[in-house]
Amino acid sequence: MYRILVCEDEKSIADALEIYLTNEGYEVLRAENGIEALEIVKKEELHLILMDIMMPKMDGIKATMHIREEKNIPIIILSAKGEDYDKVLGLNVGADDYVTKPFNPLELLARVKSQLRRYTRLGSMEEQVKHNVLQTGGLEINLDTHEVWVDGEPKKLTPVEFGILAFLTENAGRVYSINQIYEKVWKEPCVNAENTVSVHIRRIREKVEINAKEPKYVKVVWGVGYKVEKI
Repeated sequence: MYRILVCEDEKSIADALEIYLTNEGYEVLRAENGIEALEIVKKEELHLILMDIMMPKMDGIKATMHIREEKNIPIIILSAKGEDYDKVLGLNVGADDYVTKPFNPLELLARVKSQLRRYTRLGSMEEQVKHNVLQTGGLEINLDTHEVWVDGEPKKLTPVEFGILAFLTENAGRVYSINQIYEKVWKEPCVNAENTVSVHIRRIREKVEINAKEPKYVKVVWGVGYKVEKI
């Protein structure tokens, strides 16, 4: 059984989320602020976190930052309509996706299932690969252990970041559009995914490139998309 932490200070929303999730067979834990969430993350085995942004004591952005220092658990940000800046900020500090309140229960559950599938397979891509280790230049990706090294130094990536980098590296030299990347990695139709993919690409660069502004590996082809350079 998957265990999901709902971090939401508004009781009516938290109650609704718990009903939706338990009806799908998930076990639900609850926290009312970021501090409570961090305590639960330390003590419990979790498979996904639904994280509200605006909360007392510690907001969802700060809580996500702290969680990402130790854990790669998928995090879906819950944001009010119009909080576009907070959505992007949430993705920048390590969230994997976001859902806008008021949310459609079917959309929420679809995103939860998508993140859980990706987390449990962690970069498998469901594609045929010839080798368990992908390599281009000093970049190495182990598809079995889900580890990434650059020039022998380990790099810590979230499940989504790993999925994007593994997909592009497996197809090094080929350019993929944002829509293609989203559909290959998220395994669902692409709808308004420009910000989501771009933010994850930027975070990957910050982790694997010596100079993110002049990337050696993950490059943009203006007007087309992204690629990992074949070195």
